[in-house]
Amino acid sequence: MAGHRRGRRRRPGAGRADRPPLSRGEGHLADAQEPVSGPLRRLGTSLLTLSRIRLELLAIEVQEEKDRIAGLLVWSVLAALLAGFGLLMLLVLVTVALWDSHRLLALGGSTAVLIVAAGVALLKVKGLVAQPSTLFQASITELRDDAQALRRGPP
Repeated sequence: MAGHRRGRRRRPGAGRADRPPLSRGEGHLADAQEPVSGPLRRLGTSLLTLSRIRLELLAIEVQEEKDRIAGLLVWSVLAALLAGFGLLMLLVLVTVALWDSHRLLALGGSTAVLIVAAGVALLKVKGLVAQPSTLFQASITELRDDAQALRRGPP
């Protein structure tokens, strides 16, 4: 019992200097790692490549959507400003033309037209907000196709 040490564990890798290294055919670890490492490496590489491609697709979709929204916003604001100025000038023209005879009718009618137009615009905005977004639709479709292909297995 004098040579037996209790409670001390050997460090991993300690004492290996006195033993020769395992050859390729010896030991269960060498046998288990060699055939699996190739397919696992290819699988990992494939998964990383697939993930990278999908992330690039997402980035492209986000950029396209951002560009589309920016253009839509710029042109919408410009159209609204020009339409507003045009309508304002039309209302001034009608009011000036009817100033002597029906000035209050011209102002009241102009106000009613503007309020109705604002209501129509608000209804249109409400309808646009209620529509589902198509952002990431191509990516979602591709990911569904990938999942189905993985479930089916190799061809």
